[in-house]
Amino acid sequence: MPIKQYLSRLLAFVLVIAIGLVGCSSGGTLSGDYRQDTLSLVNSLRTAIELPQDAAEKAQAQAEAREVINEYVARYARDPARSKLSSFTTMRTALNGLAGHYNFYPNRPVPQKLKKRLNQQFSQVEAALKRGA
Repeated sequence: MPIKQYLSRLLAFVLVIAIGLVGCSSGGTLSGDYRQDTLSLVNSLRTAIELPQDAAEKAQAQAEAREVINEYVARYARDPARSKLSSFTTMRTALNGLAGHYNFYPNRPVPQKLKKRLNQQFSQVEAALKRGA
């Protein structure tokens, strides 16, 4: 068997193993309970946006927020039972706003106007979860 074909098969095998291991790892922070995950995310994001800019843990809180945002959207966006809920659509709007700020202005504090809007949206999400929507 030529070396090129051998290397191609070896690479394919390594990729299959890597994808399998990553897919089987649970390492996430979400529990799978939509209501609890959403409330937990709201609380952690409120904490992250309220930290003063000079706080030592600010960078870590922002990095964790980005990670949890991505995990949350990946888990619930494709679930038709959840993606049509008003709590999810409002939460996704808030997450898009915050993620956009973190992506485009990573070293700047969250503007007061955005904080106010996020807190309003977080309150709407909590109210919708209480209603079961």
